Amino acid sequence: MKKRKYIYSLALVAGLFLANGCASKLDVEPTQSIDEEVALSTSRDVEVTLIGAYDGLQDVDVYGGAFQLASELLGNSDELGFGGTFQNLLEMYNKEITTQNVTALATWRDSYATINRCNNVLSALDILEEDKRERVEGEARFIRGSVYFDLVRLYAKTWGDGDNNANPGVPLILTPTRVVTDANNVPRNSVAEVYAQVLEDLTAAKTLLPEENSIYANKYAASAQLSRVYLMQSNFALARDEANEVINSEMYPLEDNFASLFYTFLRNGGDNPDEYIFAMKVTAQDGVNDLNTFFGATIEDITGTAGRGDIRISPKHRSLYEAGDTRGSFFITTINTYTQKHIDNFGNVLQFRSAEMYLTRAEANFRLGTAVGATPVADINLIRTRAGLKPAAAVTLESILKERHLELAFEGHMLHDIKRNKKNVGTLPYNSPKLIMPIPQREIDVNKALVQNEGYQ
Repeated sequence: MKKRKYIYSLALVAGLFLANGCASKLDVEPTQSIDEEVALSTSRDVEVTLIGAYDGLQDVDVYGGAFQLASELLGNSDELGFGGTFQNLLEMYNKEITTQNVTALATWRDSYATINRCNNVLSALDILEEDKRERVEGEARFIRGSVYFDLVRLYAKTWGDGDNNANPGVPLILTPTRVVTDANNVPRNSVAEVYAQVLEDLTAAKTLLPEENSIYANKYAASAQLSRVYLMQSNFALARDEANEVINSEMYPLEDNFASLFYTFLRNGGDNPDEYIFAMKVTAQDGVNDLNTFFGATIEDITGTAGRGDIRISPKHRSLYEAGDTRGSFFITTINTYTQKHIDNFGNVLQFRSAEMYLTRAEANFRLGTAVGATPVADINLIRTRAGLKPAAAVTLESILKERHLELAFEGHMLHDIKRNKKNVGTLPYNSPKLIMPIPQREIDVNKALVQNEGYQ
């Protein structure tokens, strides 16, 4: 039986740690700071810091929703409507982002806070009990590599848009920041350098992580992320091979029923479907799903649904589905139309599921003229028949990309699939500066070594 992959917050684990140790630590002098040699003095300290890195990863301004929301709103070409009042999201929806945008700031800030927690863990590996070192290093590298990947995709030119070695990416900070000085004001590394670090971290993570890792990231989560990275680079052979490895593990079988992939709290009691490779746990006590906050809505007939209902699904998107496609009916209409993927108030935040791996393998095999693992048409038909459609006799690149678009809709892929395929967003070309987030003005003001993205002042 496959073990579920959940993320729990630092608060619970740290609380248990403190409760276990309080009997011997009652006489503690009050202090506003703690020396790093004391803070990371035991194996347990390092492990709790790693849980803090996971907690940072699930932050709503990181993998708890912001990266996915930015991709969907910036990549939208009239398939979504926006009726909210938050200026930061409205700017992304309209592709008129300012350097003061609070999402741009919070995502940058909280991503680097998460990276710093990983750096603290990686700086203290020698303190760990020996049998835990590889796993802990793998988890920290998985988190750091994943965050850097999504930062460079959002705040820099896409891979292949000009010279990757010259285009500014994001600053690479690989050691702990404990006291901020002028030495911390570092410039942006190139896009190529950031991707190289991402691949180094994720490749190491895959080697270090076990196949099963209780509630945390395992080697297949690293493979799934590597598959995404290679696909963004148009390295189709390696994207295919990583996806194929996840599929061949047989740990994440496709669900028979598309609708069972969602409502993880309302229908699954908080458990992930078997198809989920990696997801963030949300409960009534901990965790927030910002995809639910903005895509979701309260539906009177379904207890436990919630959301602001800011992001609506337009007729243009719904018209893309063939007759009989169960995915095309996975919407709820009140006054407006909403996807059912994100209306569960405590639904887990999905990061990777195996349908994506089949779609990546199909696309990569088609582009390369290969059939590693399966033929492209066989992989696509697994997705189509699950959706209640007739198998296709043949596929084209266009039909594969359409299947990907419909299957993974509203899961955070929109902008990045457009960019890697060099398509337009409305009238904007894939490489428009309007489709890149600005470096937050606060960061520019503090760090004079940073250069702003084109199109922002």
